[in-house]
Amino acid sequence: MTSPSDRDLASLYIRCEDLFKIYKIADLEVVALRGLDLKIRRGEVMAIVGASGSGKSTLLNILAGLDQPSAGRAFVDGKDLLTMSPKDMVTYRRKQVGFVWQQTGRNLVPYLGAVQNVEIPMILDGASASEARRRATELLEVVQLGHRLHHRPEQLSGGEQQRVSIAVALANNPPLLLADEPTGELDTIGADLVYETFTELNNRYGVTIVIVTHDPDIASRVDRVVAIRDGRTSTEIFRRISHDRGKPEVVHDEYVLVDTAGRLQIPREFLEKLSIRERAKILLGEGHVEVLPDTIHRHGGV
Repeated sequence: MTSPSDRDLASLYIRCEDLFKIYKIADLEVVALRGLDLKIRRGEVMAIVGASGSGKSTLLNILAGLDQPSAGRAFVDGKDLLTMSPKDMVTYRRKQVGFVWQQTGRNLVPYLGAVQNVEIPMILDGASASEARRRATELLEVVQLGHRLHHRPEQLSGGEQQRVSIAVALANNPPLLLADEPTGELDTIGADLVYETFTELNNRYGVTIVIVTHDPDIASRVDRVVAIRDGRTSTEIFRRISHDRGKPEVVHDEYVLVDTAGRLQIPREFLEKLSIRERAKILLGEGHVEVLPDTIHRHGGV
């Protein structure tokens, strides 16, 4: 019989534990990830947010197989990204993950029409011309561009280009879709259509979707939002439907994350309001924990 913890692990599609990434630039070492922990369930649509330099794009590149962590563990569908051979990593990038860049120019071939752009990954993977055309047409219809099959990128709006890019990323039917700031260069209407596309693709194909974004309204568009600060996951927001007032309404519950070492990141504004700097006092109450300022050392005590 499997234990609850075994079942929880089996339901996880992505699992990162104590993940570090260190870049060496000349004589300097830059730590992009500092013991990050992250769990994502199969079929989830979630977002990762954080300030520039927080490590969110580094994490996405690791999950995409475009970069390798310096230490820790990272599993996607049971595959250990740290121990994969170069050959297995190529197969992983081709079959298991689709990636959408913010700049559509990195996703599309400018002199090809939309349907041809979507066909390329399948043809390179050995699909027949007829099968590639059928699948490409289906995907473009799902992203509401069935009427734009033969339009080149320059003939499409920014939002349309990005939806073609999403279709390209899903051409080989990967179970994981990663998107790095997919609406960063779009207006509100274009962004809304891209998020609607993600929801439709998740409902239709069950693909797990992870979005890195600065969009302040992202919490209303996805199942869960995880914030990264200083290379670690810090807070998490869940969207749920509440019936407390008699009629259903969307509620967002925010939590502080506790990593595998028992560390948690208290929001900076809380620390500033309580004047907590180098140390804090922690008291165990009845069903709760209290975090208090260090009043002894603040007033010159030993």
